[in-house]
Parts: sequence; C-alpha cells; structure tokens
Amino acid sequence: MPEIKHKLSQFDPVWSRVCEEAVAAIAVEPLLGGLVHSSLLHHPTMERALAYRFSLKLASGEMSEQILREIADEAYASDPELGQAARADLMAVFDRDPACHRYLQPILFFKGYQAVQAYRVGHWLWTQGRIDLAYFVQMRVSEVFGVDIHPAAKIGKGLMIDHAHSIVIGETAVVGDNVSMLHSVTLGGTGKEDGDRHPKIGNGVLIGAGAKVLGNIHIGNCSRIAAGSVVLQDVPPCTTVAGVPAKVVGEAGCPQPAVMMDQVIKGCN
Repeated sequence: MPEIKHKLSQFDPVWSRVCEEAVAAIAVEPLLGGLVHSSLLHHPTMERALAYRFSLKLASGEMSEQILREIADEAYASDPELGQAARADLMAVFDRDPACHRYLQPILFFKGYQAVQAYRVGHWLWTQGRIDLAYFVQMRVSEVFGVDIHPAAKIGKGLMIDHAHSIVIGETAVVGDNVSMLHSVTLGGTGKEDGDRHPKIGNGVLIGAGAKVLGNIHIGNCSRIAAGSVVLQDVPPCTTVAGVPAKVVGEAGCPQPAVMMDQVIKGCN
C-alpha cells in the first residue's frame, strides 16, 4: 500500500482496518488484486471508495459511471453524516452477522450493505430537491440489489440488513438507530391512502425474515418481531410480537435484540 495511503488511513481506524485487510486478501488470493485495488486501495478515504462502488454498481446505459461517481462524491463531501452512517453500518454488519469475518466483506460483497449506502446517497439527493435523480437511484438499487427503499424514507445509523433479498421500505417509513432486519421484510402501507402511511421503527429493533409491518404504526425501542409476522398495531417497547396478525407473546428477552440477533421467542441467553 502506498505510503501516502497509509498516512491518510491511519487517522480513520475503520478505513485503516479495511485497507490492512485488503492487502492481506490480495496476498492470499492474487486474482482478486484488480478488484481490491480498484475498489479499496486506490482510494484515500472510505467515502471515495464508497462513491466508486456506488458508481460501478449502479451504472447503466442510462447513466454513466462518471456521472454517478460525481454525484456520490458531491454527496459525501457535502454531508459528513453519510460517511459516519456508512461506518456505523459497517460495524453493525461485522458485529451482528456471523458470516462477516472482515470489514472489507460488506463493502465488496454484501448487497445489503451496498444497497443501504446507495439509498443514503439517494436520500441525500431527495433532501436537496433532486427528486427525479433520487428516484433513478432507487430504481437502480432495486434492479441491481433487489432492495427497494424509497429515497424519502428516513433511516438511522447502524442498520444491518442480513441477506437483504426483497426488502421494501416505503416513502414515509422511519427506521431508528441500530436496527437489524432479515430478508423479505416489508415496511409498507395498508392501501391507497396518501400522507404519513408507513411504520415508525424504534431504536434497537430486530425484525425477523419475511415480517410485514404495515401502516402508520409505531414499533417500540428494543422490541422483536418474529419471522413471518404481520404487524398491524403499535408494538410496546422491549416486547416480542409474533403471528398473523402479530400479538405480544412476551418480553424482548434481552436489552438489545438487534445486537444479540436472538430470534428464539423464549428469550436471549
């Protein structure tokens, strides 16, 4: 790794670790050298690397890599919280997903992480009034990753989406900090109503695979939603709900369900 790259990365422990892992990965598998260099080691910061991955993944005949790269670079430069959220999301995946053994894996290989970072750029565009471009990002994220998050949705830091297939998050949904959800989760509406019509997910919530949370309802902090449940009413904090329709079946079982990732209803040990 070039000396200047090392000097820049050492002030950012997360990015520094990614770069160290990148060097080690090439030593083990030289055939990945081009991918790892172009995606990670050629960039002085994590933000620049994420902008490159954003442009590479979402480019098409309708929008070039260069234009998308400029859009993402502008977003990261204008809003430091995008980079902070990216690091928090990365830490969340590493801490909660037993299949993640290195920091570089989500950036290179995990579509859930990549889709969320692309959504964050799209959300930034939305807040800047660049609505059609935000919709374009949403469309490409859905086409490429199978994850459909409306750019107007508000998502906190430390989000972990495991597998991430068929995730749907609606326009007026709000997701708090340190939330974990598995594949095929829907945060949707209940019909054709306009206005504020999507769920509000509190901090530290764990949402199991295939769960559907529908309507303008509130899911309390540190609660659990069992896999396959259909939630149509508010959920109190620190409880577990399950069933169709979902009902309270007990306490959450531990202080931080989203971190423990324990989906057994009898509770966390």
